[in-house]
Amino acid sequence: MLNVGVIIGERYEVVGHIGSGGMADVYKAKDHKLNRFVAMKVLKAEFSADTNFIRKFQREAQAAAGLAHPNVVNVFDVGEDRGVNYIVMELVEGITLKDYISKKGKLTVKEATSIAIQVSMGLEAAHNRNIVHRDIKPQNIIISTDGKVKVTDFGIARVASSNTISTNAMGSVHYSSPEQVRGGYSDYKSDIYSLGITMYEMVTGRVPFDGDTTVAIAIKHLQDEMIPPSQYVGNLPHSLEEIILKCTQKSPDRRYSTLAELINDLKHSLIDPDGNFVNLTPLSNHAQTIMITPEEMREIQESAYKQKPRYDEDDEDGEDDEEDEIYEKPSKRRWKKAKEEEEDDDEDDEDDDDERGGVNTKLEKAMTIGGLIIGGIIICILIYLVASAAGLVGGSGKKEKKPETQQEQQVDEDNKEQVQVPDLLNKSPDEVMKELNELGLGGKRDGEEASESVAEGMICRQEPASGTMVDKNTQVKFYVSTGKAAKDVTIPSGLVGESLSVVESTLQDLNLKYKIEKELSEDVEVGKVISLDPGEGSTVPEGTEVTIVVSKGEGDTMVKIPNLVGVTKENGVQSLTDSGLIVEIEEVYKESAGVAVGEIYEILPKPGTRVESGSTVVVRVLKEKEEETQEPEEQETQTGTESGGTSGTSATTGVKASSGDWAVRNVKLTKPTNYQGGGVQLRLVQNDNGDETSGGKIVLEGDAINFDEVIGDIVGESGVETGTLYFAEKQEDGTFKTIYKYPLQFKEVQ
Repeated sequence: MLNVGVIIGERYEVVGHIGSGGMADVYKAKDHKLNRFVAMKVLKAEFSADTNFIRKFQREAQAAAGLAHPNVVNVFDVGEDRGVNYIVMELVEGITLKDYISKKGKLTVKEATSIAIQVSMGLEAAHNRNIVHRDIKPQNIIISTDGKVKVTDFGIARVASSNTISTNAMGSVHYSSPEQVRGGYSDYKSDIYSLGITMYEMVTGRVPFDGDTTVAIAIKHLQDEMIPPSQYVGNLPHSLEEIILKCTQKSPDRRYSTLAELINDLKHSLIDPDGNFVNLTPLSNHAQTIMITPEEMREIQESAYKQKPRYDEDDEDGEDDEEDEIYEKPSKRRWKKAKEEEEDDDEDDEDDDDERGGVNTKLEKAMTIGGLIIGGIIICILIYLVASAAGLVGGSGKKEKKPETQQEQQVDEDNKEQVQVPDLLNKSPDEVMKELNELGLGGKRDGEEASESVAEGMICRQEPASGTMVDKNTQVKFYVSTGKAAKDVTIPSGLVGESLSVVESTLQDLNLKYKIEKELSEDVEVGKVISLDPGEGSTVPEGTEVTIVVSKGEGDTMVKIPNLVGVTKENGVQSLTDSGLIVEIEEVYKESAGVAVGEIYEILPKPGTRVESGSTVVVRVLKEKEEETQEPEEQETQTGTESGGTSGTSATTGVKASSGDWAVRNVKLTKPTNYQGGGVQLRLVQNDNGDETSGGKIVLEGDAINFDEVIGDIVGESGVETGTLYFAEKQEDGTFKTIYKYPLQFKEVQ
């Protein structure tokens, strides 16, 4: 694994890990020469040790780099740096087709056809350059955020299949053509077969051949017939099914010859879904026994010896791949053996003609006569058997009907017997299957649906209905309840442009789920919502997942988190927002935080970490203990106003600040929410001359005060700028209990 910040090839800086495969790790990297982000595939160490593997890997990658097509993930660079072998490719932001199928279950006909056309166009461009993918599967097809379909992993599949056969088979055997799993020669039509399997999975949500082991799946590709996709999708157009079946023929000769033909039929299917325009070669043409003459056999043997597979046309060193050797070597041995046998046969034929010609003629005559005699005997036996059956020989002429055995009679009775379908409603599937089997009936869970009256997990509907008389072995379909249908809610307007926290809170109140995606935006401020899916005004059931797209700013740049420990919350948040980061604030009390209340004491990720612009940063701000701060934040700082000047008499205390005094002028207090209306005592504490419970200077003491009026000037100690005014309420026992406090700022009266 490469660490973030490592620079490969003196230009590619690793900024994040995307994923891992059987043979390589994929990273997001920044190309500092061209100032763009790319995907970099780095071979794992166990493959980097094989020089022959590396040489083939680089040659194949260089061939794939020549591909430039909108439906192909372009390869930009290939190289080696300090033992790290890498391929630099186009970075595609999106989702693999496999994940898309898993998310949706199965795709619509239009979606599947559109994706198949785009994949075919990408493969056609590769085939035109004599590049065969040989590992087409949904995992190697990416759907970008703008809907573009791209094929990836060109070139790598071939190299991997020569050196890591087991790894490649484990990942691709569901989509491999019969000739690939057999270990024989594969060409462009192997890609067509794999694409057909992929189309099958898109429209049905499942692969046609599955099993417990890769060997079992491979055997099914070779021997088993594919279940037509229309068995799983009742409304599948006839033309699309014919296209899939033609792509997945076990014989390469019966598939499409080129991808251009496949693309034409796919486009035609969109116009004429139920048309019968797909030309599928009849199987009978391939099932007839064809006699091969010795001359034809000799030509086949010689061509098998001389012919090299299409892959080797680009081999510069003349070396064959492992699969090519598997294909050619038996041919060479057969050709040599055939040549030796042919020479021996020629000599034997000459000897037979010269020495034993007469013997052969007599033997042929004897065999002919013997065959006629045996044929006559067989005909006589058949005539006798027919006559005996008709009663003409050895019988009364009447053929008695063979009595049925007791077992056969019981089978006939069972087949004729009918049973009554039981009531399956409000029962569990396991209970239902047991009950049906006891009655000689079959059961099938045919789907799920909402029900207002049946609990979740129980049977809510059945076909046929209860009480219906049916033959034994009839299959009864049933549907399982998913519970009550979700209540519909409407997504309100005005959420686009709001902060992420506001939108999250709104969706939670509506009992909607949500997921967050981030996008670059030049128009929307960082942390603000760009769009919702479903959008504003949409009516959806409760529990629906809404996709929130949040702006992460104009550029996709890396930001270093500054050290803001000890900075006030407002200044810290402003600094991080200006850096293009999304800020989440947590106000927490912590012992020995090392900062004052209202200041930042921790940032996550830690200061100095480099993250992408638009990333979320958690800022933790120190707050006071709950027992010390009983009022909400918005009420704890409003203590009064300063009018200025030297005049002004206190409305309650009668205190007047004189020139040279340090005072707070014309103080008006905010009423504490926990004040019960009893007697009041105001006590000023400065310079540690008291605490919350005692000490300090009594400013006011008496009955309830009017919070709508000012209480006058509060004069403090000379030269002391700060102080705390404690608000205490008189209790039943005559003592005063502090229930609130006001921070004060003193100034010298001029």
